[in-house]
Amino acid sequence: MKVELRHNPSSTVARCVLAGGEPVRVESGAMVAHSAGVKLEAKAEGGILAGIKRSVFSGESFFVSTFTAPANGGWVDVAPSLPGDMLALPIAADRPYFISRGGWIAHSAGVRVESQWGGFANLFGGEGGFGLRVEGQGEVVVGVFGAIDVFDLAPGDQVSIDTGHVVAYDLAMQFTIRRAVSGRSLQSLKSGEGLVFDFTGPGRVLLQTRNPRAFASWAASVSSG
Repeated sequence: MKVELRHNPSSTVARCVLAGGEPVRVESGAMVAHSAGVKLEAKAEGGILAGIKRSVFSGESFFVSTFTAPANGGWVDVAPSLPGDMLALPIAADRPYFISRGGWIAHSAGVRVESQWGGFANLFGGEGGFGLRVEGQGEVVVGVFGAIDVFDLAPGDQVSIDTGHVVAYDLAMQFTIRRAVSGRSLQSLKSGEGLVFDFTGPGRVLLQTRNPRAFASWAASVSSG
């Protein structure tokens, strides 16, 4: 699979170009268009239990759409729900990634995606605790709210990122979570406000320049008057 991006960075569409007979697995509802002859099959990837885990815990759809190109090849265009950028993240056999809720859009046939507990850091960070573990060999199409920033950290390098902006990170990395400002109450901690991840390299971290939870709170406050 080859990924071509266009209309970026604010309204990116990813075109997944497929060889003859090659499949691509896509988040339900993320398909924008596809070429003639591409076949679609929707099922709970990994079985019913895996579909339930993905839907209930990781915030993704129960069903995964599999698009398969005809013998002469084809393409599938995909896009996230929120306006923003997209990225084709290469996955190596020895470098699994954790992707936060809502970040996964599609992946090539050699990649496996399953729900994974991301730790209490993600839970208190307001991301629900669960996300997706991505492993295997191939590419994952990731979508974000706003633009994408990529930090490739050398051994010992550190970066601090607000929890609501973290999209994906190399699972080999070490990280901790802390309050951005000391002396805040436990109730404030549970709310997810003012929490940051401290990542230590080596490894890669992806972040989004806009926070979906903060935007949802703002939109709710405006609509309520």
